[in-house]
Amino acid sequence: MTVPAVSFSGVGKVYKRPRLLGAQFTTGIRDLSFELQPGEITGLLGLNGAGKTTIMKLITGLLFPTSGKVSVFGYAPSRTEAKARVGYLPELPYFPPQLRPVEALAYYGRLSGLSGATLSSAVGAAMSRTGLEPHAGKRVSEFSKGMLQRLGLAQALLHGPDLLLLDEPVSGLDPLAIHDIRGLLAGLNGEGRAIFLSSHSISEVEKLCSRVLIMVRGSLARTVLRAEWEAAPGGLEGIFVEAVK
Repeated sequence: MTVPAVSFSGVGKVYKRPRLLGAQFTTGIRDLSFELQPGEITGLLGLNGAGKTTIMKLITGLLFPTSGKVSVFGYAPSRTEAKARVGYLPELPYFPPQLRPVEALAYYGRLSGLSGATLSSAVGAAMSRTGLEPHAGKRVSEFSKGMLQRLGLAQALLHGPDLLLLDEPVSGLDPLAIHDIRGLLAGLNGEGRAIFLSSHSISEVEKLCSRVLIMVRGSLARTVLRAEWEAAPGGLEGIFVEAVK
């Protein structure tokens, strides 16, 4: 039996924010259950505040669920066995502005446990795959939004993860950069990697994904297969609009 890349079982997340008198509680997600399979590209859609980033951070172990259970390849997200198999690109990746891309990647590679020749090889491969080689001499402070996204993706790929979590991977990119990133992700999936991507770009999700989860106010409103949106008159956009009304 294949172990799911990600499994959520009845997961809830409530944020507690201290206030002058007592505390304020906000629900991020509620009673969420789904699975992601190895080698699958799954999209995550929802309006702002629907719970998309909360889901990503629960998978990475940056947040812990208030209720229910999250597992990554059968392990708790906080376990080393899980973290070693996950690469994460946040919506707004940050790198020290004074560094060059090779230096930034080497730093994050060491954090992932890479060293020596293995680290050098991984940095070189990530630079090549993401189109950063021509910009190796620049500092991060000189990078455009698109180049920062490429560097963020290179960082996520460094340790050869089996699952990529991408939070708005084409946000702010020009059409050519989007085309390049789309081709890169398709190639990575062709190698058998699972990809879970959150995006406001429904057209990009349509092009890449075989299945889409639609979140509404912290709950899973609908799971849509490619065959369903290809057969729908309004495509995935029409299904999404109907789901979030």
